[in-house]
Amino acid sequence: MSRFVRASKYRHVFGQPAKKEYNIENVKVTNSAWDTNVISASGKYLSINWNASGGGAFAIVPLPSPFSTIPNFPHKLPDTLPLARSHTAPVLDTDWSPHNDSIVASAGEDGKVMIWNVDSSAFDNWGADEWVPKDFDPVWRIDASPRKIGQVLFHPTAQNVLASAGGDLTVKLWDLAQTEAPKSVLTGHGDAIQSLAFSSTGTLLATTCRDRKLRLFDPRVGGEAVNITDGHGGIKAARIAWMGDLGKIATTGFSKMSDRQVSIWELGSLKNEKTIAVDQSAGVVMPFWTDNNILFLAGKGDGNIRYYEYESDNLFALAEYKSSDPQRGMCFLPRRALNVNDCEIARAYKVSGSTVEPIAFIVPRKADSFQSDIFPPAPSIEPSLSAKEFFEGKQAGRKLVDLSSGNTFSGEAVSTSGPTPTATSTAPAAVPAGLPAPTVSTTTLPAPSGAAAAVPAPSPIAKSFSLPSSTSSSTPTAAQAPPPPSSGSASSGEIETLRSENASLKSELREAREMIRNLELQVEAQRVNARKAAQALIDAAT
Repeated sequence: MSRFVRASKYRHVFGQPAKKEYNIENVKVTNSAWDTNVISASGKYLSINWNASGGGAFAIVPLPSPFSTIPNFPHKLPDTLPLARSHTAPVLDTDWSPHNDSIVASAGEDGKVMIWNVDSSAFDNWGADEWVPKDFDPVWRIDASPRKIGQVLFHPTAQNVLASAGGDLTVKLWDLAQTEAPKSVLTGHGDAIQSLAFSSTGTLLATTCRDRKLRLFDPRVGGEAVNITDGHGGIKAARIAWMGDLGKIATTGFSKMSDRQVSIWELGSLKNEKTIAVDQSAGVVMPFWTDNNILFLAGKGDGNIRYYEYESDNLFALAEYKSSDPQRGMCFLPRRALNVNDCEIARAYKVSGSTVEPIAFIVPRKADSFQSDIFPPAPSIEPSLSAKEFFEGKQAGRKLVDLSSGNTFSGEAVSTSGPTPTATSTAPAAVPAGLPAPTVSTTTLPAPSGAAAAVPAPSPIAKSFSLPSSTSSSTPTAAQAPPPPSSGSASSGEIETLRSENASLKSELREAREMIRNLELQVEAQRVNARKAAQALIDAAT
């Protein structure tokens, strides 16, 4: 058997649980049997479906971190804390806006969708003797369905656009500035909707359903699915995750023999490209995709988190985080809030019993500089479209942020190996009355050191998002095309020729850089194999 291994910069990723003082204890998780993740995270806060009497509620707590801005942040939550209580039946799902870390949507068995704006002053004097908890009030109430609402999901690129999946077997899209009626109603489901996911640009939406079908919708074209295919054969819940800009969809579910599975689907025809059997456990598998081309799989009822790298139309197992504490739910932190100084490529928040535990996934590197090869641009907090523009048919790629400089990129959606877009400065879309405009932190946080760096700060980016002026005289780089010559010095045909040559040169440069990175990985893999072979010879000789 070949001793050579596949070259991968993520081969040695490991999960590192936080120190105990950064856990959140005394968490009273809901007793509802409805299948959701139970917990959700923004760059500042966590929302947790709560076990409350007299109706439905969920808790909102600041993210625990070594550099928390909340003084006296309690490791153990008090028995009385501020809750979002306005639902009259248990809360089933929550989701934070990708464009504002203080706005969260909730859905409940009462058929209501509510929007909440978290004021940081609610946590003033948190943990002090004189601190008096004050419940949150919603800024919006939407009568979304005569039956329960099982899932809510914010649009990834259009501001103030929300999708809700109801017990009436429909998915409704809402403009939060005009909530009298949904802007789009997606129909055709034969049973309860189990999960939904937007594409990275938000132009498509996919759902899984108890009728074992996988459906693909274009929300602005009509209410009928543009494509339907058979999903997993088992009767238990199936989940879905969009694989970034790769044009693929990942689903988890069960076979007819109750084996847990993960499948990859091609977007155009919904053709099943690959199905892998995971194990024979009974818990639903929660899939989470990161733009590092890594798919995380966390099973409910077990303590393990598996992660796979997608490459060349295949899923390659990387490693597995193992724990004896079974997880009830899980969420991942937005990538713009990760600590790049510690080579943290992902961070999960795991609900286990009455504890929320942060788990950092780290690539072991000795270098102190920014590791650009493991940190592709992350989705920015800035929206690409307003809700009005989205529903009028305008399309725009998601805005991305360079995690090394804090610069925001706009333009067409890009994959992790695609071209680097040009940095621009675009004003955020208008926000309806009652919701604050999205803000971006410009505070520089100290770099963590020692054991305290196990769970880094949740600040979105340590550098300012300010961009250089368009009149800057700096020399253009390969990622920035030089300005076209003036009309007096070249004809339009010559200009187009120069632009074409410039685009070709940039493409060749990107390919050359990618080839260099691949060669470096292959050399490192060969060195590892050579050391293993030498050790094997020594062992054989002794």
